[in-house]
Amino acid sequence: MADVLEDKRAATRFRILSEIADRQPAVSQGEIADAVGVTSQAVSEYIRGLVDDGLVEKEGRSRYRVTKEGVDWLLQSATDVRRFADHVTDDILGNVGEDAAIARTNIDAGTTVSITLADGLLHATPGDEGPATGIATTDAEEGTEVGVTEFEGIIDLDPGHVTVYQVPPVRSGGSRSIDSDALAAVCDGAPVLAATGVEAVVALQSAGLEPDTTFAAGEVAAEAAERGLDVVIVATSDSVGRVTDALRDVGVAYEVANVE
Repeated sequence: MADVLEDKRAATRFRILSEIADRQPAVSQGEIADAVGVTSQAVSEYIRGLVDDGLVEKEGRSRYRVTKEGVDWLLQSATDVRRFADHVTDDILGNVGEDAAIARTNIDAGTTVSITLADGLLHATPGDEGPATGIATTDAEEGTEVGVTEFEGIIDLDPGHVTVYQVPPVRSGGSRSIDSDALAAVCDGAPVLAATGVEAVVALQSAGLEPDTTFAAGEVAAEAAERGLDVVIVATSDSVGRVTDALRDVGVAYEVANVE
């Protein structure tokens, strides 16, 4: 379970720090108390503890600001909460739901199937030897989709990694400043290739490559990485921040590099 959900005090601390981040720098302890459902005195004590721990700094009377350490703690805690929520919806509630998988061979309804993840998609094979199993709810021929329910077990999954390569904006040379051969080399074999920004798209085309998507690159990469796929994003420098924000929001590992 996420640390902030382990006990009431940890959850309250998380909520109060979130409220401070939302209202800073002018912070009304009374408003936070109403929002969180505790007394103003309790809010004062929590804020004192947050200041002592270096997560909040006091700038004056009723003026507080979340520190960099506080932001990092909030982001990590929010990621932990999200993962726990995903566990509840996917692993727990998903057991009573139904999902679709690609049949690796012909499958009859009612058959026990082993569930695996390949290329970011669920696949089903007759048998119960897999780490995760389910019951087929439909007949399916090889290569078509099959309904699966009554999931048990956990699918082995190593999250993917995202690498973001920067292309300068047009005012700084744009795609013309990129070595096409070097770009082709770093993108070679990427399961998912995304681009954001005109300069990035043109740089890839000059290297003889077509991106899988040119929209919402960060969000697409985050989902692909969560399904075990490595992703390469080529992004105009001006848009790198938007891409990495989307990756940080879900806790996906990434690095930003230059084409060399």
